[in-house]
Amino acid sequence: MKKTTKINKLFKLGVMSVALLSNTAYSANYDCTNLSEWQTEQVSVAGLIVKSADQAFKSNWWNKTNPMTHSGEWQEWQNLGTCGDEITENTPPTVSLISPENNSSFLENDSVVFSVNATDADGTVAKVELYLGETKLTTITSEPYLYTWSAALGEHIFKAIAVDDKGAQTSIDNIAVTVTAKDIDPVNTAPTATLMASLPSNILVGSAITFEYSGTDSDGQVTQLSLLENGIAINTVNAASGSYIWTATALGQQAFTLEVTDDKGATSLSNAVNFTVIADGQTGNDADACRPEGLYQTPGVNTPYCTVYDTDGRELMGTDHPRRVIGYFTSWRNGANEQPSYLVNNIPWDKVTHINYAFAHVDANHKVSIGDPNSPNNAATNMEWPGVAGAELDPSLPYKGHFNLLNKYKKLHPNIKTLVSVGGWAETGGHFGADGRVADGGFYTLTTNVDGTVNQAGISAFSASAVEFIEKYGFDGIDIDYEYPSSMNDAGHPDDFTFSNARRAHLNASYQILMKSLRESLDKAGEAAGKHYLLTIASPSSGYLLRGMETFQATQYLDYVNIMSYDLHGAWNSHVGHNASLFDTGLDSELAAWDVYGTKEFEGIGYLNTDWAVKYFRGGLSAGRINIGIPYYTRGFRDVTGGTNGLWGQAAFPDQANCPNGTGVGDKNSCGNGAVGIDNLWHDTENDREVPAGSNPLWHIKNLEKGIVGSYSAAYGLNPTTDPSDALTGSYTRHYDSVAVAPWLWNDSKKVFISTEDEESMATKVDYVINNGLGGVMFWELAGDFDYDEAKGEYFMGSTMTTIAYDKFNQSGTPYSIDKGNKTFVKPQEMVDVSFVAKDFPSGDANYPISPTFAFTNSSAIDFSGAKISFDVPVSTSAIFKSNWSATKKLKMAIDQNASNSAGHNIGGFENDFHRFSITLTNEWGGEAESFAPSQTVDAQVMYYMPISGPANFTIEKDGKVFAFKAEYPQLPEATSGGTGGGDGGTGTGCDGVDISTLSVYPEFPQKDWAGNSSHANQGDMVIHNNAVFKAKWWTSSEPGGADWDDVCTL
Repeated sequence: MKKTTKINKLFKLGVMSVALLSNTAYSANYDCTNLSEWQTEQVSVAGLIVKSADQAFKSNWWNKTNPMTHSGEWQEWQNLGTCGDEITENTPPTVSLISPENNSSFLENDSVVFSVNATDADGTVAKVELYLGETKLTTITSEPYLYTWSAALGEHIFKAIAVDDKGAQTSIDNIAVTVTAKDIDPVNTAPTATLMASLPSNILVGSAITFEYSGTDSDGQVTQLSLLENGIAINTVNAASGSYIWTATALGQQAFTLEVTDDKGATSLSNAVNFTVIADGQTGNDADACRPEGLYQTPGVNTPYCTVYDTDGRELMGTDHPRRVIGYFTSWRNGANEQPSYLVNNIPWDKVTHINYAFAHVDANHKVSIGDPNSPNNAATNMEWPGVAGAELDPSLPYKGHFNLLNKYKKLHPNIKTLVSVGGWAETGGHFGADGRVADGGFYTLTTNVDGTVNQAGISAFSASAVEFIEKYGFDGIDIDYEYPSSMNDAGHPDDFTFSNARRAHLNASYQILMKSLRESLDKAGEAAGKHYLLTIASPSSGYLLRGMETFQATQYLDYVNIMSYDLHGAWNSHVGHNASLFDTGLDSELAAWDVYGTKEFEGIGYLNTDWAVKYFRGGLSAGRINIGIPYYTRGFRDVTGGTNGLWGQAAFPDQANCPNGTGVGDKNSCGNGAVGIDNLWHDTENDREVPAGSNPLWHIKNLEKGIVGSYSAAYGLNPTTDPSDALTGSYTRHYDSVAVAPWLWNDSKKVFISTEDEESMATKVDYVINNGLGGVMFWELAGDFDYDEAKGEYFMGSTMTTIAYDKFNQSGTPYSIDKGNKTFVKPQEMVDVSFVAKDFPSGDANYPISPTFAFTNSSAIDFSGAKISFDVPVSTSAIFKSNWSATKKLKMAIDQNASNSAGHNIGGFENDFHRFSITLTNEWGGEAESFAPSQTVDAQVMYYMPISGPANFTIEKDGKVFAFKAEYPQLPEATSGGTGGGDGGTGTGCDGVDISTLSVYPEFPQKDWAGNSSHANQGDMVIHNNAVFKAKWWTSSEPGGADWDDVCTL
């Protein structure tokens, strides 16, 4: 036996060339008399037989490839044999092993390079396969035949098989390899680090701070100390103590830690020293400093926003993270069920900005809970993973499990924030206890009593417990995943309908009170702790669900929204479509079935796509407080009929009389037939039965696409011997909808459709985030991302998709947008205390058309009777705005600016963000002024057709003077009389810094042709048309208001 060290190059120690098993094949010649010669670039359909280089080939599926180079296993062509009439004997290939030598020995984790030489005397080598025992490690189809294996402990037997172009094979068996453990030093106690600095919570730019630090080691000596600023070493000494003078040069939160190393290489970190650097003239008592525009401010509380945001209100996430990359980390992939684990150490910590822990739940006392924290099976606080590199616990913490590791790694990555996510699909209306799911109402009973009144006691208990929980376990905030506080009947988990449907009409009102209570509780605790705590949500994206959530008034309490812009199609009905399309295509079969495209009031707008949901939330939030969701999982259907390669076909469950609860809802929907078996690896289980859904991690889909049976299959319960649906059959062909930005796989032999995400769709969606000024991306879930495992020859858990987001955001060089409402809005010079409330929404299906009351209250000293109130409305709704049919008082309502797409739909995305609507306080028929004197409230009963949030950028105009609303622009001077008004609010005499008296009025253009006639506009030219100012995006002679123009302001 020979002991070798770690190696990264080929062994050159000898040749093992015994053909222990040879299989002679006979080449059955094929009659090529009537076959046409294959032509370069020709399109070959499935079943086509051609000849090339005197051989016959059959096409397995549609392709344009060369049969001579693409006729291997799982490739496009099948080799039928040599043209001719005779059967000739085929000489099998020869195979020899270059490295490693038989009976070699290695150390654990060494890189062992297998090098095989294979030749064929009367043809070509089609492939070389390498096996560990009976498990195939890899298939290599071209020279050099190399494979690198990461040595694992034990005695191992390998074999290599060479297969020629006619199917003959030769193998080398019984290649013995022994792997032993590396020598391990006796147990070494890690050293202890101490970092000292006397600091206020806020210091000024330019201040100098002296850090004193030291380390001790109980069973050896300290060899090195490194002072880390936000995880990056700024001072290192080879001694047991030291000091360092640091000067504050940048605004924002700073975190310092000390790393100590002992003589045996063990390291540990000190507790962090945190403080915030503020600008000269800014004080810690400035309650508005660094607050994002539009974020609710708890009265009487000095929230330290600057610990999280810069002075522009943008989140501080590190210099290489201008946008958010948020990953959900799930508690249940902990290895306890023998399935592959995904632990905290597997997170790509250098790529993400936020980690949402899923899930905590609402317990019977209306408190945030993870169950019994002392239970040995509690993954959050009590599990351990001995022997897993990187999962060693921090012994300084009073709890174990995921929470221990999250805090351990946060010390190394202090710019990353962690949030605990409460709820989720399965735990919104109940929770999982020791004996299974407990149906106790969850969020529904926490917030809303059965009589519809607000459960204030429950909300108060929950808010207090949220603060206690995050401070106990080191989280930076709380993420509410309440699915769903919507008035639409049967929204959410079917098991929750007993609680939710009984409270439908009141859920949204109590939800708003819950979010306000959480915001205020977190702000008060944050003031005491010297840091700002985050409050976020996972929000639905479907226009149907959002119709029952009013104008999403709760956005004002949120640091940001994570849009669940997925689950847009799935087996809850039979419409076979994309899980997470970015744009509408005008072809969505579900929308077509409900005549969404054909209803004139909708103006062709499709609402099952990410872009629609983004535009919806723009009404209430700046773009930078919106993150789009990207699924790292799939949805799929089986037995699909119709459609194009399955897309927009139908997959109805065979027994429509026994649909699963909550599916097939609506007279135009059948319940769907979800994919199962090998097409449903990550399935849920109900009543010990697989839930058909086509749910898979992205890495499994990558393997299906390549025809690979993953080595993990048995661990997930797949058994092709007993269940044919678990077998890999047919081929999975990737297709791509470039309009929707959505890939899918289609298995024609099984009629299986799987909607997925991959590198192409990810890159396009990340570009969309950048181009639209959005805050970033969120994905469910971290464990679904992929890398290619060279050692196993398959895809598995990794970070390919997350890296795309990180790289593109980091390289973009642009921060996210912080402007609320239309970016071209011109603020007036003064504001007045006039407030707005949207109220009295009908419930559920009765809320169509959407018919709330827009209430305005005049708390100013100015009489605004007969005034005009204008506001930005997101293009998520059509440009129809009028008095409610049953309004007792019909005021004058108008579309001041129609920002709908010039083509009248949103196929491929919206061209603009905001319409501008107005309500003039006069009777819509006779022009009689409606009284709006100080202390009066005017109720406008309005009507529109698709959901909106907001609105934003309110102005009120009277006698030529325009004022902003105080709630939106409190920093402006307050007018106490008619005042100067000023500004434009989109309505004055100036626009975008230009005097409008100098602008051309369409059909006149500012540029002239060779003869001096009005001809066109150049890029940047502004033109007046229909009482609005438009700016040309580029050279154009089109009518202002179309795709060639940006809207600037309303006159």
